[in-house]
Amino acid sequence: MSKRALLEVIALGPEDAVAAEAGGADRLELVTDMAADGLTPSRATFAAIRAAVDIPLRVMLRAADGFAAGDVAALCERAAALRAEGAEEFVLGFLTPDGRPDLAAVGALAEVIDGCRWTFHRAIDRAADRDALRKELAGAAGTAGLDTYLTAGAAGGVDEGLSTLLAEQARTAAGEPGYAPRILVGGGLGLGHVPALRAAGLDAFHIGGAARPAGWSAPVEAAAVREWRKALDLPVVQRV
Repeated sequence: MSKRALLEVIALGPEDAVAAEAGGADRLELVTDMAADGLTPSRATFAAIRAAVDIPLRVMLRAADGFAAGDVAALCERAAALRAEGAEEFVLGFLTPDGRPDLAAVGALAEVIDGCRWTFHRAIDRAADRDALRKELAGAAGTAGLDTYLTAGAAGGVDEGLSTLLAEQARTAAGEPGYAPRILVGGGLGLGHVPALRAAGLDAFHIGGAARPAGWSAPVEAAAVREWRKALDLPVVQRV
């Protein structure tokens, strides 16, 4: 029997969080400003969401659109404040101009969050070399909390990156160095992708707009999340 797949939903505030939890989400990614593809929420927003739901929360650490770290000292201050408020899980990921992981920025934030579990987000889909990025991060000091990669397999989304996701999952299953973190599939993810992904052993999924049928200006709908929960809970047809 396959284990229950993880469903992570983007939440902008308590209303989103409550609806996502009611629909069957296992975890929330907390962000603000989706026009910039998701930035760090305020300490007050985190506190309000934490008070509203019981499921785990991963908090975005990102100051501006794009994948450059920007003002790392200011971002570290935000991370410390969120940590003081009780945040225990985070999302981050930065690239240098040549598409390599920004180990200095990642290391600085990893030191502040001090062993908390964290996701390296879709910056991996913009990396010059995905395999090299994974191996650099695996070998870097201070990145022990990295337990997840949020990825569509390609910058263009899951349609474009499906074969990469399947190949990387095989490398994870084989225990290849750099591939220990769980793959969290997100970015242009549709319900139609789920059977092939589940059959390949992928078991973590991330949705944002799919939880908001009326668009980003409207809140998460529990019914939309429930549809994903049901799809992920269907028996897995294993590939032969």
